[in-house]
Amino acid sequence: MPAPKTLPHLRFPSRPIPRLPALATAAAAAALLLAGCGKPPEATVDIRPVRAMVLHGSDIDVNAEFSGEVRARIESRLGFRVGGKIVARKVDVGTLVKKGQVLMQLDPQDLQLSQAQAMAALRAAETNRDLARAELKRYQELREKNFVSQAVLDTKESAFKSAQASVDSAMAAYRGQANQAGYATLLADIDGVVTSVDAEVGQVVVAGTPVVRVAKAGEKEIVIGLPEDKVDVLRRIADVRVRLWANPQQSVAGKIREISPVADPSTRTYTVKVAIPDSLADAKLGMTAVVQFASKTATPQIKVPLTALFYEKSASSVWVVENGVVKLVPVTIGGAAGNDLVLNSGVKEGQTVVTAGVNLLKPGQKVKILGEDLAVKPAAATPAATSATPSATAPAATAEASK
Repeated sequence: MPAPKTLPHLRFPSRPIPRLPALATAAAAAALLLAGCGKPPEATVDIRPVRAMVLHGSDIDVNAEFSGEVRARIESRLGFRVGGKIVARKVDVGTLVKKGQVLMQLDPQDLQLSQAQAMAALRAAETNRDLARAELKRYQELREKNFVSQAVLDTKESAFKSAQASVDSAMAAYRGQANQAGYATLLADIDGVVTSVDAEVGQVVVAGTPVVRVAKAGEKEIVIGLPEDKVDVLRRIADVRVRLWANPQQSVAGKIREISPVADPSTRTYTVKVAIPDSLADAKLGMTAVVQFASKTATPQIKVPLTALFYEKSASSVWVVENGVVKLVPVTIGGAAGNDLVLNSGVKEGQTVVTAGVNLLKPGQKVKILGEDLAVKPAAATPAATSATPSATAPAATAEASK
């Protein structure tokens, strides 16, 4: 049997395995090819939102209002001249009183005892004086008969004068004690109304402690507080108007009567008292009132906030909006008016000036003024609210239509 033939060794060609970077490159090229077939991306326009205002000329230089309280021009804080225990209170808050009317009373027992003691001392002094006078008279008769020397007579005259001085001293002490006893009754010294009662029956008070406050009937004033940065400006204004919060339609002229030279330690404001005329008859004590300060300039002025000013290369400018695009306009500053600046030149009435975001703008940039669409929003909200209502009754409306 013949031996089998051996086959020659066969070799197959090997295929290279593709690498991952090549696959990624091919995918990117395919994506670029597909993208090239689409539409080019639209360019976005940078529209920056800003706040702006329309310039208006005004001749009003200062226009400030401050609320205050109506008070009496004269208000007395009454207290006892002596100390003691309160045994009676005759008035309440709001009581109309007349001059001389009894307001409060102290326990007068101790004062009456002191008065009685002073009276006894006066009587003793008067007795000694009468005795000294009688002796002086006798010694004068003896001297005329030359029974006593002149030195003895002079001694009796000196004793009489000393006794008379003791009587005068005792009389003054008695009158003082009598006055002290009378001070146990507190009387009103003016015609007015009681605005405060600061002590009650049974309370022991010392001399001079205010127990009743009485506001004098007649002239009234409004007390307000001015901040530190407004005092010097408002001090020179003569046009002052006042009105009551309860009756804002009635406005009358007022007059600054007093400006405190020292700020209040708690509020850091300066107290100002404005006198009001008698024509404001509705003004009652404690009412809220408004004081208005106003002054005008000779010519109208254009004012802008401090935030509207743009500084560049030591020059002052503002951004003016025209057709939705801003442009930089140099201006001349005439001075400051509170938190605003007065512009003398560069702008005119009717122009729109950016007031917020000035440092983020560039010439020719498109802007959107915030607040322009506020008037449209309520109108747009009405259909939405209307459309929401039929949705709840849609089945009923459909059933009605099917009939």
